[in-house]
Amino acid sequence: MSSDPLWHVRETEFDPARLASSETIFTIGNGYLGTRGAFEETYPGETRATFVHGVFDDAPVFFTELVNAPDWLELSVYVDGEEFGMQRGQVLSYLRELDLRTGLLTRTVHWRSPQGCTVELKFERFASLADPHLLCLRVTVTALDAAAPIEVRAGIDGCPDNLGLAHWETLDQEAGEHWAWLMSRTRTSGIRLAMGMRLHVEGAVEAHQSGCSARRHPTLSARWTARSGQPVTVEKDVYVYTSREEADPAAAVRRRLEESSAPVWTSAWNSHASRWEQEWRVSDVVVEGDDEAQLALRFSIYHLLIAAPRHDERVSIGARTLSGYGYRGHVFWDTDTFILPFFTYTQPAIARNLVSYRWHTLDGARRKARRNGYAGAQYAWESADTGDEVTPTWVIHPSEPTELVRIWTGDIEIHITADVAYGVWQYWRLSGDDEFMQERGADILIETARFWASRAEWDAKHNRYQFRDVIGPDEYHDHVHNSAFTNYMARWNLRTAAELVAQHPEVSAAAARRLGLSANERKRWEEVSAKLYCPYDATTGLIEQFEGYFNLKDVPLADLEPRTQSAQSLLGIEGVAQTQIIKQPDVLMMMHLLPEQFSERDLRANYDYYTPRTDLTYGSSLGPAIQTIIACEVGDMEGAYENFMRAARADLKDVRGNAGDGIHGASAGGLWQAAVFGFAGLRLTPTGWVLRPRLPGHWRRLRFNFVYRGQPVSVDLPAQVEVDSEVGT
Repeated sequence: MSSDPLWHVRETEFDPARLASSETIFTIGNGYLGTRGAFEETYPGETRATFVHGVFDDAPVFFTELVNAPDWLELSVYVDGEEFGMQRGQVLSYLRELDLRTGLLTRTVHWRSPQGCTVELKFERFASLADPHLLCLRVTVTALDAAAPIEVRAGIDGCPDNLGLAHWETLDQEAGEHWAWLMSRTRTSGIRLAMGMRLHVEGAVEAHQSGCSARRHPTLSARWTARSGQPVTVEKDVYVYTSREEADPAAAVRRRLEESSAPVWTSAWNSHASRWEQEWRVSDVVVEGDDEAQLALRFSIYHLLIAAPRHDERVSIGARTLSGYGYRGHVFWDTDTFILPFFTYTQPAIARNLVSYRWHTLDGARRKARRNGYAGAQYAWESADTGDEVTPTWVIHPSEPTELVRIWTGDIEIHITADVAYGVWQYWRLSGDDEFMQERGADILIETARFWASRAEWDAKHNRYQFRDVIGPDEYHDHVHNSAFTNYMARWNLRTAAELVAQHPEVSAAAARRLGLSANERKRWEEVSAKLYCPYDATTGLIEQFEGYFNLKDVPLADLEPRTQSAQSLLGIEGVAQTQIIKQPDVLMMMHLLPEQFSERDLRANYDYYTPRTDLTYGSSLGPAIQTIIACEVGDMEGAYENFMRAARADLKDVRGNAGDGIHGASAGGLWQAAVFGFAGLRLTPTGWVLRPRLPGHWRRLRFNFVYRGQPVSVDLPAQVEVDSEVGT
């Protein structure tokens, strides 16, 4: 196992104040499920949870949420009758570390019990990447000063809840001397989940094992007398199946239990580590000369990889991945715009699953469009299993618990529809996956164009089409007219769909027939896109973020310093909306996505204008990475690196104070983009790809890989590479 500090996230002291954020940071997973880094033995105030992709159930306010699965982690150690806990006895030394190279989480504790018995406890766990239904956990107990009776109790807690809301009912359970299993069902969605475990003891002279099928809590125990200095290992092997992939998940679990009468750790570890080696071979980004940046990049990539569905195209990656309750597992534009590019460029098979999720939820988008009186497909701002809108309509006011705040994003943050189409188009453009475009992607492009054509309003006074009453990515301002990001992306969507139908009949003809597309519809798209208002000042190159933005009060962010919270928290929801302070850089984001439409002068003008008005430190976690890319484009390397590190520290340093809600998935994906699209300057062109490197001054090397049209490409940029040179195919 690697001991390289650039592959390890370490915690050398336990700080209860950082309990929630540490649980997020130390999450393990395998693309089927994710388990937060809670302690095996529990701790007061913890937020222990395991989330399985696609296992949703109804919830008040949030409509539906990923369900906290039965707890497989539970493992308690008793030393001479006293239960080990970080909050009792005396912790003499402590080390917890996550090996990003292999997904192994280890915690080593030297503990003295209240009665004075001293032991070393080494906990290890991993979620198998080679066998997504297998979870392995073990503890090695070593008595350090005298012989002592030891007992280990391992359970499956069938009564977990989602922050107080219970979703499971137990259907069946059973326990033997060495094994136990539990079968549960979600209360509303009816998804069945089976979980089974086996307990193995190695190293004890004589161990006694037993099982107890306590109601909704089957438990296995092992007891022995520890000899001083002699390690004993207790291995807990866990199997998980749901009715989403198995007609009889309980039978699948029982079969695995019967097949695993011997410990499986060693054999499972070898295949698991081998799979991780394959993952990193194509996904790693190497930075020389900046250890913090290197670790942050690998940390971000690790969390993207453990959330990525490899065997299921009906699920996607939520905004907080599978690592916390934030946004209840819902999928946002974060996936299509910030996370998807990493997979599109490095692991096209996973990217195909993510864009296929949008195809599987196309009917939900059609239903939303119909309910709102529009044609085609209007994608949900927050999507879950069906693609129907699940954005909360009202939430409790952050500073006034007796008041409610109306949430408008699900109603009018419509740019998500173009973002989905853009992700599909970029996947096809890079992968050349014509089969996907023929069978699925073209349907998305056509149906989203239909939505935009029907949603556009004619402004007779100015002889143009427009989109009124929307929210752009900058959610500090709602109910705005003609959001630049929304309008430009809608125009791109309309034009691209028309181009697909007219110029690529080999991939669009079947979809056009399926969907009954007429020539008049395509002409309508061309008409709307040609006359759609997309703000641009030809004299200055400036693009007004939305209509009337330039007339708002210009409040320098420096006037709010010092601060540790967002401008919206300081000024209030209505107060910040009256200023030019923005949550994230809408215009710059749009320029990043549509680079061919803007000149270097345009980039510079808008970068200079919007940068001092963007709440990059405490606003949206999505902003800094994109700010880095545009800063590289305009040659502001100091600003580029500053924002790169803002993104790098989002979770590792918990700079916004909300890492406990789960990993900021968009920031993780954005960090990869900042390195590859920003510092390396990777761009697609009509004839292939090019690089325009601009490395930070102290970086000695940047290496990464990507896949272009099925062909692997390795990039190795030394520090002395010529700035702004173009290389590629």
